[in-house]
Amino acid sequence: MLVGVPYHHGDLRRALLDTALLAVGEHGPAALSLRDVARRAGVSHAAPTHHFGDKAGLLTALATEGWTLLADALTESAEQNRSFAELGVAYVLFATTHPAHFAVMRAPGLVRGDDAELVAAQQRAGARLDAGAGRHDRGATSDTATTALAAWSLVHGLSALLLEGMVSPEPGTDVATLARSVTTRLSPRS
Repeated sequence: MLVGVPYHHGDLRRALLDTALLAVGEHGPAALSLRDVARRAGVSHAAPTHHFGDKAGLLTALATEGWTLLADALTESAEQNRSFAELGVAYVLFATTHPAHFAVMRAPGLVRGDDAELVAAQQRAGARLDAGAGRHDRGATSDTATTALAAWSLVHGLSALLLEGMVSPEPGTDVATLARSVTTRLSPRS
């Protein structure tokens, strides 16, 4: 059993989020309970309810945080003038280094999909991917939305396969190298 993040006079909201991430990492988002999060954090059972309302509110906060972190990672990659393939590498690295966030982000039935902050974070990440697809296509096609969907499908699928243990990097390489070898397949051969 993972030990929670005991709260000691600081940012209770952050402590609850961190504790929830540990619980999601251990049992998945569907099994999360506010009572367990409170117990792990060493606070009253009412504390998570006060901050998040209910389980959906807590999971929505985690999903929003995850989408924000993903958007930040994609933005950083784009600002470093990296290629479209490298944008995909950033996605895979995010997913594999934030597996609990990624699990909650992939559990739309457990979150409030109409939450304004969640929608804004999702749109920000999507806009970064769309912009990368637009740069990648450079007028070669007028269907950058399909290019963005193809890229997202590829990196999302690779991320899920890695997290599920279905694939792993070759010995002596890392996740970034594997992701790079896969995402470069998006570029046309010269």
